[in-house]
Amino acid sequence: MADGIRQILLLTAVNFRRWRRSPQIWLAFGLGFVACFLLTNKTVLFAQEQGTVMQLFEPFIWTFGDAKSILLISLCLLLLFADMPSLGAEVPLMLIRTTRRRWMTAQILYLALATVIFTAFLLLASCVLCAQYGYPANIWSETAAILSYSPIGQKVAVPAFIKVLELTFPYPCTVHIFLLMLGYSMTLSGLMFLGNLLRARLGMVLGIAFSGFGLFLNPNIITEWFHLSVYQSRMANILFGWLSPLNHATYYMHNFGYDNLPRLKTSYLIFAAASLILFALAFWRSKKYAFCFTGTER
Repeated sequence: MADGIRQILLLTAVNFRRWRRSPQIWLAFGLGFVACFLLTNKTVLFAQEQGTVMQLFEPFIWTFGDAKSILLISLCLLLLFADMPSLGAEVPLMLIRTTRRRWMTAQILYLALATVIFTAFLLLASCVLCAQYGYPANIWSETAAILSYSPIGQKVAVPAFIKVLELTFPYPCTVHIFLLMLGYSMTLSGLMFLGNLLRARLGMVLGIAFSGFGLFLNPNIITEWFHLSVYQSRMANILFGWLSPLNHATYYMHNFGYDNLPRLKTSYLIFAAASLILFALAFWRSKKYAFCFTGTER
C-alpha cells in the first residue's frame, strides 16, 4: 500500500517537472495573468477615478463571478491540459515499473492539483494587481456599493450585484467563487482527459464544445436573439441556470432564498459527480488504451 502511494506521488511529480521546460505551461499561466490584469483593471481604474478603496478580494469576486470571465479563463485550461495524458519517452519505463492503474491515478491526481494551483494563481494575481487599493477587512467597500447601487457599474461593465452584497461577505463569497471555478475547471479537465484517451486531440474539441455550450446557453444571448418578453426571459434564466455548466460556475446565478435557480451545494454536487464520472470512464478506457509514445522513434 505504502509503495503504491509512493509510486503515484512520484509519477505525479514527474508531470510537474515538465513545467520547467514546457512553453505551453508558461503560456497558459502568462495568458491567465494577462486576463486577470485586463479584467481587474476596470475595477482598479474606477477606484482611482472615484478616490475610493476596495476589499482585497473584490476584484476577484467581480471578475470571476461573471460567466464571460470564467469562459475566458477556461481557454487557458484548454492550453494547460491539451496534451494530457503526457506520453513522453520516460512513460514506457514507468509502465514497466508500476501498474497501469497507478499511472492513471497519478495522471488524475496531477490534473486535480494543477487545476487547484492554476485557480489559486488567478486569485493571487488579482489580489496582487489591486493590493495598492485594497484592505483585508471582511466588509464590502465603498467602491462595491457604488458599483452595485448605481448605474455606473453597468457603464464600466463591472458585474457587481446587489444580492451578493446584501446576502454575503467578501471572504465566504471568495471561497464559493473559488470552489465553483475549481468545480467547472475539474469537469473541463476531466472531459479533455477522457477525450484524448478516446482519440488523439479529441479532448481539445470536446473542451471547446463544452465551453461553447455554456456560452450559448446564456439567458441574455437567448433573450436578445429571440426577443423574449420579461416573463419568458425570467423562465429562460431559470432553465439555463440549471442546464448550463457555465451558469453553475457563476456565483450570482444561484438561489439565495427567493428564486428557483440551483443552490450552491447543488452545483458543487453536480460538478463533483460529473468529475468522478469522467475520471471513472477514463479509468475504464485506459484498460484498452493503445499507448503511442513520443520520442521513442529515430
